[in-house]
Amino acid sequence: MTPAARVQASIEILDDILAGAPVEKALTGWARRSRFAGSKDRAAVRDLVFEALRCKRSFSALGGAETGRGLMIGSIRSTGGDPETLFTGERYKPEPLTAADAPRAFSSDAERCDIPEWLWPRFQTSLGDQAEAAAQVLQTRAPVHLRANLTKTDRAGAAAALSADGISAQHHPACETALEVTEGARKVAQSRAYSEGLVELQDAASQAVVAALDLQPGLRVLDYCAGGGGKSLALAAHSGVEVFAHDVNAGRMRDLPTRAKRAGVGVTCLQPEDVARQAPFDIVLTDAPCSGSGSWRRAPAGKWALSEEGLNALNVLQSDILNSAAQLVGPGGILAYATCSMLDDENGEIVDGFLKLNPDWTETLRKSWLVTHGADGFFTSHLTR
Repeated sequence: MTPAARVQASIEILDDILAGAPVEKALTGWARRSRFAGSKDRAAVRDLVFEALRCKRSFSALGGAETGRGLMIGSIRSTGGDPETLFTGERYKPEPLTAADAPRAFSSDAERCDIPEWLWPRFQTSLGDQAEAAAQVLQTRAPVHLRANLTKTDRAGAAAALSADGISAQHHPACETALEVTEGARKVAQSRAYSEGLVELQDAASQAVVAALDLQPGLRVLDYCAGGGGKSLALAAHSGVEVFAHDVNAGRMRDLPTRAKRAGVGVTCLQPEDVARQAPFDIVLTDAPCSGSGSWRRAPAGKWALSEEGLNALNVLQSDILNSAAQLVGPGGILAYATCSMLDDENGEIVDGFLKLNPDWTETLRKSWLVTHGADGFFTSHLTR
């Protein structure tokens, strides 16, 4: 495919997404209809679509409209390019530009920084003088991070194994297991290091949330909102720690046994009705459902789907989860609350509300990671009584 043909394909996919189609469904549908597109074409189109979604507001202004066409015109203009060189109307190329495609000035800082207008004040309050820098990072592609599986290797060994497969990775400062891929990211899933369980795909800050826990042999640890089980595997990589995983939707954990086998670790998956019978636990980690604002580079559609009502509903759910998880912690144990959010509404305010209602609990750790730190945005707090 020519560059212009890739742009035209991106326009069609973006129009589907803007009409309500899920991102992955729109991309998959296009790929199935476009058997002529090679792997490099599919990867390039995917990158164009995700870039446009990360920068939907600013690209719409630069391209004259919130349409697939407008977003791609805005994308080209954002880098100083001239869309007229690709928009010629020739075969497989977008139609020529018209007066309707003219750029307009940004209406606000929120539009320039690609943050929903209603959210911008909260974003600024939560991040202070880091707000604009964080918003600009969210406009870019996320790095690829890997966790060295300490059950099988260390970080240097994992990097060496990746190098043998043509993948370059460097140490990330978030914690001792974190690696950042600098070359060959698309090869990771087919690499020996991955297939043999030496590494797992996991953001560095997500790894750091687990590393912040004092994981000693003999402890019983519950990953209360396990999802796919990334943190469960990181927990289980600590020798002598007995790890249990739970999710209210047990189907989210369906791949966890296979992943644990590849990693060479043991994780016991619990059905919701089994959790109370296994309690108490020494540590309960609750990576609560949230806005995902810290990972919007990876899932940019979530940025535009979030509403004020939706955020308020998440806050209620987060408080409920924290209160429920507290009942599962044994005397002197740790309740670790975490989110992949940078919004104080979902982080400090939730913990402060819990402490106000539960004065017998105290906070022993509160830590945030921002996207400006070279990882996803994350928050964690350790509570005990």
